[in-house]
Amino acid sequence: MGEKEKSSFIQKVLNKLTRLIALVVVVVLVVAIAFASPLITNNGPVAYSNIVDHFKYGSIGSEPTNGIPYWIWKVMPVMFPDHLPGDGYASLGFLYEADHDRPIGFSQRKTLINRVGLNCAFCHTGLVQKTPENLPQIIPTMPSNTVNLQGYIRFISAAALDQRFTADEMMPQIEALGAKFNPLEKLLYRFVVIPQTRDALITQGQKLAFLEQQPAWGPGRVDTFNPYKTLQFNFPMDQLPERELIGTADFPVIWAQKPREGLQLHWDGDNTSVDERNLSAALGAGVTPTTVDLDGIKRVADWLWELPPPAYPYSVDESLADKGAKVFEHSCASCHAFGRAGVGQVTPIDEIGTDRHRLDSYTYELLSNQNTLYAASKLRFNHFRKTNGYANLPLDGTWLRAPYLHNGSVPTLRDLLNPSEQRPGKFYRGNPTCDPENVGFVSTVAENDGQTYFKYDTALPGNSNAGHMYGVDLSNNEKDALIEYLKKH
Repeated sequence: MGEKEKSSFIQKVLNKLTRLIALVVVVVLVVAIAFASPLITNNGPVAYSNIVDHFKYGSIGSEPTNGIPYWIWKVMPVMFPDHLPGDGYASLGFLYEADHDRPIGFSQRKTLINRVGLNCAFCHTGLVQKTPENLPQIIPTMPSNTVNLQGYIRFISAAALDQRFTADEMMPQIEALGAKFNPLEKLLYRFVVIPQTRDALITQGQKLAFLEQQPAWGPGRVDTFNPYKTLQFNFPMDQLPERELIGTADFPVIWAQKPREGLQLHWDGDNTSVDERNLSAALGAGVTPTTVDLDGIKRVADWLWELPPPAYPYSVDESLADKGAKVFEHSCASCHAFGRAGVGQVTPIDEIGTDRHRLDSYTYELLSNQNTLYAASKLRFNHFRKTNGYANLPLDGTWLRAPYLHNGSVPTLRDLLNPSEQRPGKFYRGNPTCDPENVGFVSTVAENDGQTYFKYDTALPGNSNAGHMYGVDLSNNEKDALIEYLKKH
């Protein structure tokens, strides 16, 4: 074969090889794109057209940084039931609805992989049962009276430290739940998602370890600002004064926000802007200034602006309530009726005399750090202030606010109208059955139909039922009339 023929033959071989390599590259790219497409398409939050569904399940931006990958979150109660008080997330008081794979208050967003996070409804949706024979009713925007947030923090922290939290253990269990991963997704979950999630949960658990020094919150309560200090600003919690380390308070109502604009908000009245308060609350749910979903938050805020509280579900003695209106006007209205001078203003702690732990937990140092948030935008915080007491809250939907006082230390309205030494020193929280006679929820039953309720002890730090000695000198008839009136308000 001559040189010319050899050159031609080599060129043909090279051309075929080039075409083959190109074909292989194309096939590899097609396969890679096919495997990667589930990761790079349809990113964003799960959308809900119905505003109530959006409130209960829609995103506010907590998932990208502080959310838990969906399949890990789903498999944890299956793999680690020994770290839960009962069967699944429901044993933590989470509320489930038919046809939903997540409890109320858990949103979902895809950022390469699906993640779940918390939203407003987690803390602000409760359960009400008219009688033990009736089915419980889920009521959005009331304070949660069942959710055990501290129990959830303990669970995910304990699960992350469990030696079974490995890809080898988790992947078969996740697939058994119905996950269908392609090879690329399997690699991602095995070598990135599971190890990173474990590390993140361990780090979070270490930052929140100080919570174990607090009395148990129980259902329907949260330490509003201490977790905020360490998770947002890396405060050294082990070096803070003891008086700051307990700030447990009840979840508040969130309906009818329009008439609250300009009032001193939060239990201690530390802010007067509804929008800023909303953004602050979102940070507490795991949102960051870079992941915040402003459209999702605004949609909820617009709905809440003029949303009325749920109506009292029982009959009311109108004649007795009319008498109670006069008692309310004389004894309560100046501090608790919209439009009055004292409503939404702070009563000094030395005057109101209620437990001061929540007040002391909010400090000037935290205030200074808060005012750096959203620094480069018009959203920058500038309304937070340190106060010296607790705000006089307007009373609407009073029947759904129990237990009463900022720390939920008084089970019923009738108990609140007694001197503190006559109020229950111990009672039970978490029972959704209404107490229409005393206005509140049944609080004297420790267990019902296999459900054990949380025992609240007013002798523990942060749990005192002292103070707010207003109305205690009313006659029994006046108290009966006032309670009847407040059922409607």
